[in-house]
Amino acid sequence: MKLIENTDGLDIDIISGKFDDDFSDLVFNTKNVVKDCLFVCIKGRNFDTHDVIDEIVKLGAKAVVVERDIKRDDICVIKVDSTRAALARLSAAYFGHPAKKMKIIGITGTKGKTTSSHMLKKLLEQDAKVGLIGTNGITVGDIHRSTLNTTPESYELQKTFKECLDAGCEYVVMEVSSQAVMLKRIEGIKFYIGIFTNISPDHIGPDEHKDFTEYLMYKSLFFKQCEKTVVNADDEHSAYILEQSTSYEKYKFGKCGDFVINNINYISKKDFLGTSFCISCCDVVKDKYGIESVSDILVGIPGEFNVYNALSALSAAIICRVKPAVLQTALKDIKVNGRMEVAYSSHDIKIIIDYAHNAISTESLIKTLRRYEPKRLVVVFGSGGNRSKDRRYSMGEICGKMADFSVVTADNSRYEKTEDIIADIVEKLSATGGKYITVPDRKEAIFYAIENSKPGDIIAIIGKGHEDYQEIDGVRHHFLDREVVEECLEKMNERN
Repeated sequence: MKLIENTDGLDIDIISGKFDDDFSDLVFNTKNVVKDCLFVCIKGRNFDTHDVIDEIVKLGAKAVVVERDIKRDDICVIKVDSTRAALARLSAAYFGHPAKKMKIIGITGTKGKTTSSHMLKKLLEQDAKVGLIGTNGITVGDIHRSTLNTTPESYELQKTFKECLDAGCEYVVMEVSSQAVMLKRIEGIKFYIGIFTNISPDHIGPDEHKDFTEYLMYKSLFFKQCEKTVVNADDEHSAYILEQSTSYEKYKFGKCGDFVINNINYISKKDFLGTSFCISCCDVVKDKYGIESVSDILVGIPGEFNVYNALSALSAAIICRVKPAVLQTALKDIKVNGRMEVAYSSHDIKIIIDYAHNAISTESLIKTLRRYEPKRLVVVFGSGGNRSKDRRYSMGEICGKMADFSVVTADNSRYEKTEDIIADIVEKLSATGGKYITVPDRKEAIFYAIENSKPGDIIAIIGKGHEDYQEIDGVRHHFLDREVVEECLEKMNERN
């Protein structure tokens, strides 16, 4: 196949060897090299394939794409400014530019990407087939698989787009991480809509972003690839995002703007824990998309934060001309694994599973659940090993101050001892005077919280959310909070 010829926006320099634009395959992993392939050298965190070109030649590659000044007589060397950007653009060509034949909607933000993307998929799929890419995995039709990254590597991303196109998808809804922008995984993709949920300090460290300024900058760069931009007007950085955006249509949602939320009600019934609210649209939206307002929208995930997630999805759905009747009811039974997931609801107790694993998300979760006026709010939590100790200290302090009772347990201890992590959490928790118990085994901790529950309790099991493993001493063992909840409830029913 002629790859270079069919690749958009790729500037190349042939620095040695004979160039022949006819390749058997496109490869960037040394394990996948085949005869006459085009190999793209990538500098990773721990390994740089620029250093193993000898091996790549021996395995049969026809040419290599590099970003260093490398000259060889035994292979064609093609130099580009960025091999990551080149891989993204070459991958699009390799799979036939599938993104151009669908409407790609990207969602970025510190929090809310996963929930908002699932909500938007639910809204759009009432009238169209929709692919989904994000933290919880990749869904194309009835096929679901996990992914290592929130936004997959560019080759995998373009391959997924091709799968979505072949399955008849009209839309693909995807989460866009700041890492994906920085590592050029989305290079060259034109997004139909880009959504900004919010931003707060996170993903800052040696292997991520050097500071918040850089983090915000990479978030904003995404909106230079979007035809339409939709932002959370109530986030203090939304003005900066809009200023950086080059979209020809820009909209705001929130307590003011183009999609305005009002009449929020927090509903707690035997079989429903969630919210209802209304949306009012500005004259521009009314004239362009034919909707003035939507009343009595039901969302089956609790909390104001998820009202905002729903509003981001509903705003995009209105732009995609989803019918008002769908907007009202499609989210009533929405469930997102591990994201404020209602695992059990009865007159007596309600059990929530959530991914909250830092101070900001834990505080937000507790404030959210307080709106439902539980008699007791019980939080089951731990903290990951081999991560900043500030995270475990702050979570302990917040739960001590804000929860009625804490069950401190394991998370992913990795290469640390669970008991040491728990001791760090308790150091700050106990200083608050908050009530707690330590149960190092996570399964036993969940059983303890449920078996010792009282009428009116909301039990929040946090930290792992959708994760289906527990990492101990570098080994991942199957573990899913939801399954443990179900097992506990089943055993309690058998005893009764």
